[in-house]
Amino acid sequence: MPIEIPESHRDLLEKKGFAHIATVGPKGEPQTTPVWFTWDGSQLMFSNTKGRQKFRNLSRDPRVAVSILDPDNPYRYLEIRGTATIEDDSDKVLIQELGHKYTGTDYPSPPEEQRVIIRITPEHVSHMG
Repeated sequence: MPIEIPESHRDLLEKKGFAHIATVGPKGEPQTTPVWFTWDGSQLMFSNTKGRQKFRNLSRDPRVAVSILDPDNPYRYLEIRGTATIEDDSDKVLIQELGHKYTGTDYPSPPEEQRVIIRITPEHVSHMG
């Protein structure tokens, strides 16, 4: 069952901050990467390519942890832990949406690039600040 994001920290899901995504690598080691993200009201979403380690990690083990630092106050953050699902984004809709959110322009995605949408359903939330 999805967990609610506290009202006090929902604004972090709308800001242009980065989400640091932590996954489990092939040998059990943690792997983390900052990504652009969006929030649809119940899931955090980010775009990735099929050639990246994060895609391979989540395809093998969907457990994920995310931390979002407030870009206006580094002592305030939101952490989400949950399970990721992956869906194809052959039309590259999400990366274009994120490009406009973060840069105000289209994202220069090469035609041969295979993109996916990764959706994270919150199962545990913590916050500070």
